Parts: sequence; structure tokens; C-alpha cells
Amino acid sequence: MSDKAEAALAIFKSIEGLEEGVGDWFEVDQARINLFADATMDHQFIHIDPEKSAELSPYKVTIAHGFLTLSLIVHLGGSVPIPKPEALAGVFMGVNYGLDKVRFPAPVPVNSKVRARHRLIAAELKTPNTIQLKREVTIELEGSDKPVCVAESLTRLMYG
Repeated sequence: MSDKAEAALAIFKSIEGLEEGVGDWFEVDQARINLFADATMDHQFIHIDPEKSAELSPYKVTIAHGFLTLSLIVHLGGSVPIPKPEALAGVFMGVNYGLDKVRFPAPVPVNSKVRARHRLIAAELKTPNTIQLKREVTIELEGSDKPVCVAESLTRLMYG
């Protein structure tokens, strides 16, 4: 194991199970929802048609795609404070390795704000220079006690 990876693993292990922090609020507007609909070819009316949504949807407004909310994990996580930044010393690359559990307990109504909350579940050495972090990422909706997304995110950090 590289010295930098070894030192980082010890730091990450010391905060396993703890909340790492909460990020900034981010507004999800209709323009972003429409761009996502175009990118994914998912043009269901509950996402892109305000009039039809007002009439037929139980939410009465358009809502973001669940996968749009999920795709914001990286952006939202960028504003979550790093509790022990020294653990990143020597990282030359980070890779989104994937997801484990993903749930969408509530919708994201148009023009609402969301933010990420991180909790480190586990840190493990995958190669002598690579650490995998498993985080519980909870996407919160401003003004609501119910999260809009809860996912276990896997990130691999490569140390030089």
C-alpha cells in the first residue's frame, strides 16, 4: 500500500459511520427538467407539461425526474464540506464507481431547492493505491422532512 493511501485509509476509517456534512441548496427549475427530458427522451407530462400536470398529476405541478435528482449527486456533493481534507492528500483522480441502494421517497416539485447530506458508511482499500468510499447520500427538499432521494454512492480515490 502506498504511504498516502495508507494514511488516508486510517483517516477515513476514523470517520466511518459519521455524518460528513451538508451542502448548499440548489434550485431545480423547469428549464433544467426540460433539458433532462430531452437528454433522456423521457417526456412524460408530469415532467414537462405544467398545464396537464395541474389538471391530472397528484402533485399539481411538474416534478423533476427521479434520475435527474440522482444525477445531481455529484454536483450537490461538491458543496458538502470535507471533514478531514488531509485524507485527500496525494489523490490524483477520483472515479464515480457506481451506486448500491437507490430510493426516491418523495418528488422534487419544479422550482424547489435540494441539497445533499453525506454520511460515510465504509472505506476500504481496493488496490495498493485505491480507496473505495461508500457514502449514504440523502438529497433533502427545502421545507420537507422527507428526503427526495437516498442512495449509497461508491467513489474510488486513486493516490499517487
